[in-house]
Amino acid sequence: MSGHDHSHAHGHHHHHDHAPKLDHLNSAFIIGIILNSVFVIVEAVAGFITHSLSLLTDAGHNLSDVASLALALLAFKLSKVSANRQYTYGYKRSTIIVSFFNAIILFVAVGFIVYEAVIRFMNPEVIEGGTMAWVAFIGIAINAFTAWLFVKDKDTDLNVKGAYLHMAVDAIVSFGVVVSGIIIYFTKLYWIDSIVSLIIGVVILKGTWSLLKDSLRLEMDGVPAEMDLSKIRAELMKCKGVVDVHHMHVWALSTTENALTAHLVVKPEAMAEFDNIKHDLRHRLEHLDISHSTFEPEFADEKCQQPECL
Repeated sequence: MSGHDHSHAHGHHHHHDHAPKLDHLNSAFIIGIILNSVFVIVEAVAGFITHSLSLLTDAGHNLSDVASLALALLAFKLSKVSANRQYTYGYKRSTIIVSFFNAIILFVAVGFIVYEAVIRFMNPEVIEGGTMAWVAFIGIAINAFTAWLFVKDKDTDLNVKGAYLHMAVDAIVSFGVVVSGIIIYFTKLYWIDSIVSLIIGVVILKGTWSLLKDSLRLEMDGVPAEMDLSKIRAELMKCKGVVDVHHMHVWALSTTENALTAHLVVKPEAMAEFDNIKHDLRHRLEHLDISHSTFEPEFADEKCQQPECL
């Protein structure tokens, strides 16, 4: 037998028992899209009427949230599409692309908010603080409710985490607008509106930074943040007959599914049992949230010749 079995012992496990089941989130996304679309219209109209930059920038940010929720819903739908000759893993990776794109949308929105806030700070306009506060108060209720729809599943998927962050941040932002509206109503300090807009920008950046880093990591086929390579290798080494593991790669197929390839150094007498070894290893990996695995066996008395192994 040669040093490498180039059949690669694929045989992917098709049950994926440990992959998160997120089908119930379809309705959560749809409800969130409808509620926030209506609120964007109300908030934008109120912002124009009251000349409130805080309301207008928050409406713009809410509009980006609607787009983000719609994109995330589209990605979930695409991830269910069956694989074909052109896309042998299907369209699962669309969930990663969308999470990265959503983070970029937020950063662009922050740039716009900061620019407008600086301009308005230098040229403050008269603002109807009472109306501004009431509209933003409605925003707190809508954003908090939408965030609640995602809170249970926010740690299972990057797009769900993104949706939760969008809504939770918006609830906080709306609270800030309520406070500034009340201050303006009683003090007529109209520059407060610009200060709140700048604070909104900082809050959004802080809430989005981790989303951008995580999505960029997955986009670059980096090891998912929750994966510990040493722990994975130790788990593979527990399998009877496996004496070493190297040339190991772990990456994300989507925001909910991870994959692994590895060279397994196996005792010559255990090579006949390689099918059993594969099944044991796949079961172990599923408990580590890795649903697709590919192994290349090597005899313990032979040396891997691939550059990565030398």
